[in-house]
Amino acid sequence: MRLYHRGDRGAAVRDVQDRLAALEHSFLPDETGVFGVGTFRAVSDFQSQRGLPVDGIVGPDTWRALVDAGYTIGDRLIYHRVPMMRGDDVSDLQSLLNSLGFDTGKVDGMFGADTLSGLMDFQHNRGLAEDGIAGHIVASELKLMEMATKKHGRESVREREWLASLPNSISGQRIYLDPECRDTTETHETWVAANASASALRMLGAIPVLSRSIDTIPSASLRAQRANRLDIDIVVGFLLVGSSTEGMYYFASEHSQSEAGKEISARLADRIAVSSHGKTLPMLKETTSPAVIVALRSMNSRTGRVVANTLASLYAAPRDTSHL
Repeated sequence: MRLYHRGDRGAAVRDVQDRLAALEHSFLPDETGVFGVGTFRAVSDFQSQRGLPVDGIVGPDTWRALVDAGYTIGDRLIYHRVPMMRGDDVSDLQSLLNSLGFDTGKVDGMFGADTLSGLMDFQHNRGLAEDGIAGHIVASELKLMEMATKKHGRESVREREWLASLPNSISGQRIYLDPECRDTTETHETWVAANASASALRMLGAIPVLSRSIDTIPSASLRAQRANRLDIDIVVGFLLVGSSTEGMYYFASEHSQSEAGKEISARLADRIAVSSHGKTLPMLKETTSPAVIVALRSMNSRTGRVVANTLASLYAAPRDTSHL
């Protein structure tokens, strides 16, 4: 899709404004169909709320998030298909099922095989039709059960168990290094950092896997899919943020967050002297392994070496198992 930004006019802008207004993001004082300062502010507020890069521009990720945010559980029938159904209603379903002990994996808003398995287990348990379809009957049953019990989601428990059971050395661990490649400068700088990190990880006995070659620029979703096909322990992305806030990013949404990603992000943030932030970028949202993104205005080989050594220290650190 094309990008929509300040100065644009027309039906597509009106559609964006309607979706923003439905989510209680006012685009006033702009006229309907005119992308002015009010729409820019509303888009920026929405991006900030959803953990997206805040630039006030409606591109593919922001548009997809606007569409996803328009659904609540029970609004439509959701089920497993190809391509996967996406939306906040899927996130609600995953979060509710996980909190009740029916494991759907990561709360990522995508109806995949794990979500289908968790839903059918729930339907069997509750004596409902085992058709793998979630509509208003499933939504009502889930909300009744939610009122009776409040528990941590299975995805949070699983990630805390993962942290507690890490080996005491990074040796043999498969680390997926993802250099972002949206423009020429980023493609070069992130490659330098990721390649240096790969070299340092090999010296430490780990097994680094690069998400792309030096001369290719696959999309973030394709690189995330590749990570999911491999036996990866941790995903680390490298991204240039331009004028946006530097930091370490981990997966966090209104519905869930990655406990392991948050811990790894905090360690990296402390070492590089930046803040840690929850985001919903594709490499964080669409990967099944714990994932973080190093998001800086510039980076070099030293950045990559620091990342490798910090990951090694994560494995060597004492484990806190008191909460398990």
